[in-house]
Amino acid sequence: MDQPLRLLTVHAHPDDEASKGAGTVARYADEGIEATLVCCTGGEAGDVLNPALDTPEVRADIGAVRRAELQRSVDIIGYARWDMLGYRDSGMPDSEHNAHPDCFARAPLDEAVGRLVALIRRDRPQVLVSYGEEQSGYPHPDHLRAHEITLAAWHAAGDPERFPEAGDPWAPSKLYYTAWARTRFLALHQAFLDHGLESPFDDAWFARPSHDHLITTRIDVERYYHVRADALRAHATQVDPTSPFWFGLPDDVAAKIYPWDDYELADTRVPVTGDGVEDDLFHGLRAPVSS
Repeated sequence: MDQPLRLLTVHAHPDDEASKGAGTVARYADEGIEATLVCCTGGEAGDVLNPALDTPEVRADIGAVRRAELQRSVDIIGYARWDMLGYRDSGMPDSEHNAHPDCFARAPLDEAVGRLVALIRRDRPQVLVSYGEEQSGYPHPDHLRAHEITLAAWHAAGDPERFPEAGDPWAPSKLYYTAWARTRFLALHQAFLDHGLESPFDDAWFARPSHDHLITTRIDVERYYHVRADALRAHATQVDPTSPFWFGLPDDVAAKIYPWDDYELADTRVPVTGDGVEDDLFHGLRAPVSS
C-alpha cells in the first residue's frame, strides 16, 4: 500500500488493447492510476479489414500504419506509457507468417519472458492483465504466447535469481485474464433483435462453451464505453466503421445493455475477501478509507 497503484496489461497486437479492457484502463486513468501497455507484436501479419483503406500504399507499410494507429488508441484510452516487446506478428494458425524467424510464436520463451520481466520491474505494477489459457474460440499463436509469457513473468519477476540483469525484483499482487462473457453476447444479440436489426452473432457463437463460471471480477465501464468505441475506430485498418459486430448498436445503447468489462482472477498474493464478484481489480490493495 506504500506504492502508487499501477496496472500493466499484456496484449498480442495493436487493437487488442482497444477491444479488451479499454474502458477499465480509462476508468482507472480517471482515478489517477497509471497503466502500462505492453504490445507483444507490431501486427505486421494483419489484413486490412476496412475497404476504404485497402490500398497498395497501406499494405506496403502496414507495420508503420498499425503503430501509428496504436499511438492514437493509447492516447484515447489514457495509458501512461506503452512499450513494444519487439516481435513480429506470427499470423493466424498454419499461415506462412508462422515460419518467419522474428515472429513472436517462435521466440525463445526465456528471451520473451525476460523482456516482460524487465518492464514489470521497471514500472512495479500491482496488477497484471493478459489472456487466459482457454482460447479455443480464437487460438491465435500470439494470444497463446502472450498468456505463456505473462504467466511465466508473474512467477519470475519477484525472484531475484531469475533475470538478475532485468532490474530489482518486483512481485505483482494480482494476475487477471480478460474474459468475453457468454452473458454479454447473448444480451447484445437480443438487443439487435429488439431493435429490428440483424444480429452479427451467428450459430458459431452459440456453439461456443460458456466460461462465465470463471468470471470473478466485473468492472462497471458504462461511462467509458465510448472510449472503447473510439479506440477501436482509431485502428482504422483493422476495424471497419460500418461493421455491425463492433458498431451495429449505438454506443449509448450498447453501453447500457452490458456495461461491464469481465475478468478472471487467475492468481493472487493478497487475501481474497468476500464471496461475491469483485468490482475492482485493486480489491484488497487499496488503503482503508478513514471514517
